[in-house]
Amino acid sequence: MFDRLAVLVQYLLPKLAITLLAGRVAGVHGGSFTTRLIDWFVKRYQVNMQEAANPDAASYATFNEFFTRALKDGARPLASADLICPVDGAISQFGAIVGDQIFQAKGHHYSSTALVGGDAALAAQFMDGHFATLYLSPGDYHRIHMPCDGVMRRMIYVPGTLFSVNPSTARGVPGLFARNERVVCVFESARGPFVLVLVGATIVGSMATVWHGVVNPPRSTAVREWRYDDRSVQLKQGAEMGRFLLGSTVVMLFPKGPLQFNLTWSPAAAVRLGDAMASQPVL
Repeated sequence: MFDRLAVLVQYLLPKLAITLLAGRVAGVHGGSFTTRLIDWFVKRYQVNMQEAANPDAASYATFNEFFTRALKDGARPLASADLICPVDGAISQFGAIVGDQIFQAKGHHYSSTALVGGDAALAAQFMDGHFATLYLSPGDYHRIHMPCDGVMRRMIYVPGTLFSVNPSTARGVPGLFARNERVVCVFESARGPFVLVLVGATIVGSMATVWHGVVNPPRSTAVREWRYDDRSVQLKQGAEMGRFLLGSTVVMLFPKGPLQFNLTWSPAAAVRLGDAMASQPVL
């Protein structure tokens, strides 16, 4: 019953207006107001500021600066693994893509073609492949890092709605991750192509990548695409690739082949940046 009520509220809320307002508040240089807001947030979500490169909450000029704070060097050692976890968060779902269908929650699947914005040729590269969906709660570290070495090929902005992406909404909104606004990042690696999708949500003011900067705003009603054939954007395993200004979800797609997820992984389990995610031998 609680899930149904939570989802009903999601449909009724003016999600874009709330998101725009939250983005403005998060970006304002508010002095003591900003410091109080950060202090409240740290206590409410039990943020471990001792892991931050700058642990002084009062030194952040805006809430966004705090929210996208860097970690201390060595705070997230990288496992010796073919694929590492790219974020702090919790496992939503992971496993095999069945045909082009990705498991969202009990009773809900969505297509890889819908996820990447309707590009059937791109989605076909992941037919019967593998996926992992990771949820970042408000208190998590919100920079996103590379699961392996990769060369950037394309970035696609896909307009959409702004439902919350918390577990109850994932259970109640069909096709959630293929309905929300998102940024699809397409990479080439030694093990073949992979996709890392940044999924927007209510009050996610913007999403940014290290090679482009802020992708949204501006928001548009049409798919936008950038190609990187004329310049090399190469990122090493563990390097930062992007960030959320307020929290959300990442979805990764990998092609069909011998990929084995970490045997200790299970839905709802906590994960941290740098954890071993999967083995994926070079073919």
